[in-house]
Amino acid sequence: MPIIASAKKRVKTAEKAAIRNSKTKRSLKAAFKSFAQAISGGSKDVAAKQSVAQSTIDKAAKKNVIHKNKAARKQSQLAAAAKAAAVAKPKATVKKVAAKPAAEKTVVAKKPVAKKTATKPATKKA
Repeated sequence: MPIIASAKKRVKTAEKAAIRNSKTKRSLKAAFKSFAQAISGGSKDVAAKQSVAQSTIDKAAKKNVIHKNKAARKQSQLAAAAKAAAVAKPKATVKKVAAKPAAEKTVVAKKPVAKKTATKPATKKA
């Protein structure tokens, strides 16, 4: 048990931080589980679950609960898993709308700049 006042305060703040960090870690685990269930169940809301999971990862990295490189790696893994799940199930045929051709812009020629006339040389009066 600490004797010094600053050490006592540090114990209290460390406990608060530990509680905060554990909440963030729990939300991370829950987001991963729901994403995994959406993929394995063939759910249509895989993209929504992925978005929630990525947002949770960003928040955890911002709070320094996980390292930024780990956050990037986990987001990459989520994206790869979502892409693999999308490839695995057959997609409905979607008609692509042909893009309208861009209207041609008319180019207006610039007028030539008029040259200034030379000023008269100053004459000296004697």
